[in-house]
Amino acid sequence: MQLTQKETTLLKDLQTAEKLCIEKYSKHSSCAIDPQLKTMFSQISKKEEQHLNTLSQIESGTVPQMGGSSSAPVQTTFAATYGTGENKDKLNDSYLCNDLLSAEKHTSSLYNTCIFEFTDVNVRNTLNHIQKEEQEHGKAIYDYMSANGMYG
Repeated sequence: MQLTQKETTLLKDLQTAEKLCIEKYSKHSSCAIDPQLKTMFSQISKKEEQHLNTLSQIESGTVPQMGGSSSAPVQTTFAATYGTGENKDKLNDSYLCNDLLSAEKHTSSLYNTCIFEFTDVNVRNTLNHIQKEEQEHGKAIYDYMSANGMYG
């Protein structure tokens, strides 16, 4: 498969976004107070590494098969760690969640744009699959925040 210059440039943009997500999830996992959050961030970081690997394969001319549904989903059921009041630990974890939720929104939006720019239907389907996983990451973060009174 031969990519156009525009497709190659868009792949580089997606790779940059994925690298940033990997770095953020890794750093935020070590900064999180709640063990549930540490685990979730670590799980998502691994998913982002898979995305980066997939993009690298596309860049080299190979479109990996993604299957019909997302691979093992990230945990989305959380026990409430924090009460309704504010405290230092809750504010810390809330900040980390908001930062990563913003990153997921940006990355999902970037995929949304890129999907329409690729001519190969298999690449489009693969990018669409990754975008769906990005949205699942955002949903997991929202679920954690909602369970802990951090959203809204």
